[in-house]
Amino acid sequence: MTGAGPHRAVASDRQLAQANVARLRHPVGDPRVAGFVAALDRVNHLADHAPGFVWRHVAEHGHVAVSDEDPLVVLNISVWRDYPALHAFTYRSHHGHFTRRRAEWFERLPQPSTVLWWVAAGTHPTPADALARLAHLRRHGPTPSAFSLRARFDGSGRPERRRGRLADQE
Repeated sequence: MTGAGPHRAVASDRQLAQANVARLRHPVGDPRVAGFVAALDRVNHLADHAPGFVWRHVAEHGHVAVSDEDPLVVLNISVWRDYPALHAFTYRSHHGHFTRRRAEWFERLPQPSTVLWWVAAGTHPTPADALARLAHLRRHGPTPSAFSLRARFDGSGRPERRRGRLADQE
């Protein structure tokens, strides 16, 4: 078992998958998204070496096109040891700098645009898996099989506590 502090222990045979979908404001070759495109290799390298990182889906340009009809829509998929590791990378590492600049490069999409779910250790979710989980979250709200950053569940399917509250009560 792993885990400490306010987070429940998670069986080491479970890992946290995350996927987020976004729509670029401009095509990849456009100078207005050059800062994002230029950072991809650095950010991916940072993720690959982050504590708690397990795996990420690798595509030719660092992200997966979601729709043949709209090549500006991209999907990012990764697997982490647990939520604290994902959170530390996303918001506390140099990646957080780019997260804060996302409005420069991406349009606002219907929310949620990020989905989390637990997978068996060694599982590598496909884009179809990720999109199905996101659709489930959008349709049913947070459940143990597809949940959000704000309303999380532990690897056993129980709501996680955040700052003295259940995550799904916020």
